This record gives sequence, C-alpha cells and structure tokens, in this order.
Amino acid sequence: MGISRILAVDGGGVRGVIPAIVLERLSEEPGLEGWLDRADFLAGTSTGGLIALSLAAGIDVTELRVLYEKRAAAVFADNLLDDVKDVGKLFGADYRVANLEREVHTVLGDRTLAQLTKRVLVTTFDLDNEASIERTWKAKLFHNFPGDDSDGDALAYRVGTATAAAPTYFATFDGYIDGGVFATNPSMCALAQTQDARIPADERADLKDVRLLSLGTGRSLRHIEGKSHDWGYVQWVRPLLDLMLDGVNGIAHYQCSQLLGERYHRLAPTFPSGRQIGMDAVGDIPYLADFASGLDLTTTADWLRANW
Repeated sequence: MGISRILAVDGGGVRGVIPAIVLERLSEEPGLEGWLDRADFLAGTSTGGLIALSLAAGIDVTELRVLYEKRAAAVFADNLLDDVKDVGKLFGADYRVANLEREVHTVLGDRTLAQLTKRVLVTTFDLDNEASIERTWKAKLFHNFPGDDSDGDALAYRVGTATAAAPTYFATFDGYIDGGVFATNPSMCALAQTQDARIPADERADLKDVRLLSLGTGRSLRHIEGKSHDWGYVQWVRPLLDLMLDGVNGIAHYQCSQLLGERYHRLAPTFPSGRQIGMDAVGDIPYLADFASGLDLTTTADWLRANW
C-alpha cells in the first residue's frame, strides 16, 4: 500500500505554535486518540520542518507548545552590538543563526534522518549545488526515503537549521536558506515524493490511497494599495520576501485539492483584520496560543475520522 497518511506543516517562525496546539487538540478529540501515530510521512518547511523532525524524533505532541514557549526567545534574541555593526537591519541578518542551530541541536540531538521513526521531507534552498556541470542554485528536499538520493546520513538538527534559515532573519546555513522561498506550504512536495520511481515499490504510494492533512501557521490579511508601484530594491525587499514566503501557499493547496479531492484537507486559519504577526514576534506567542486554542476544529476532526 505504501505511504498513505501524510501530515504537512507550513513555515511561519513563532507562528508554528498554532499547528503545535492544533495537533495536541486533535489528539484529544473523541475517536482520534493515537491518530498522529498512524501518520507515516511528515513534511515541513521552516518551523513546520522543525515540527516534522521533532515528531519523527519521538518528541510527544504535548511538548511542542512548550518548546516554542521556552526556546523561541533564545532563537530570536536581538543583539544591540550586531544592530550597530549591521547599521540597523540594512547590511546583516536580524538574528544569529548560531542561536537557531544551538536550540535545534538541543531538541533533536545528533540523530540522523535515517534514525528517525517516520519518513520525513524537509524543504530547503541550496544557493550553490557546487556541481561541475550546470552549477546553480536550486531547491533541495531533504528526505529519509531509501534510494540513491536519500539523505539518511544527514544530521536532523542541521537540516532543521537549514530549513529555518529565513533570508534577512538569519544568515545562510551550510549554504542553504529557508525552503519557504519556493514552498512555504510543503504539501505538494510531499505528495510528489510519494510518487518517486526511485522509492521501493512497497513504499511508493498509489495516489488513490493517499490522505493528506495540511496545516497552516496563521495567515495575515495583507495588501499593497494602488495600481502602480514604481519601486526599486529598497522598497520591494521586505514586501517581496513576504510574497515569496506567504504567496505560494495557495498554489500547493490548489494542486493537492485537484489531485486528491476529498482525501485532502487543509486547516489554514486567518488572523483578524489588521493583526499581522511576524515570524519573529516572540511577544505574540501568548496571543497565538489563545488563538489556536479557540479555533473550531470540528471540520478537521470530522475529516480525520472519515479519512484517516
């Protein structure tokens, strides 16, 4: 039968506390006890990649929220000296990638992807493939499926650091940046992976058997007023980053909906109008926790009972 139950989690920095709490709440729903244990493939981008790796490393879903509350401040610790050196935020990343690496290493230890308990896929973007022919940047999907392209030997914490190294927030890591530049929503990447001919037949999925649950990390309502914007690099840099990290979500949602129909479900809550929460908004974690705790999960729970 191969892979049949996929959980995919979006990127979003500290907003990852939302899917963490949603997963915990769903596990407490009547009739859904142990549902997460039946997931055989976990995919994630950025903070979603950290959630996927943590669950595959055996970290209980009830601990995920605590990890955000305890470790986010250390990851997004600002440094006045760095700000002065970087002339504010103009010439250097906002935060030290070493802080991110340290916290992810503490959580995941020295496990390799091959030592995880489930199949995983984590998106990153390689800035230089260092190939002698067609040397270029390209998307990189770390995974622990068997086959000649397996990344089973890769250390989980280094993969986790790479997927969360969002441009302007952190320096690059091992030559990689956040996979959100091409797949903030990793659902379609995960679905495509199940069809890879290099996977042994007993793991390769028949599309009609796949069930995919996709979790967002909270969407802010944004727009740019006006019909004409004669902007250059300075004006576009931050809006363009937000467009890359947030704007591609709907494409993956559309593709998975068309391919899987009712066997696909996405929970992507929207914040109230005027409420925008950045990836590094550590002070908003209590609000995010309350927001996630108040979400109506009836439709998602019903879908899981019917399909999972």
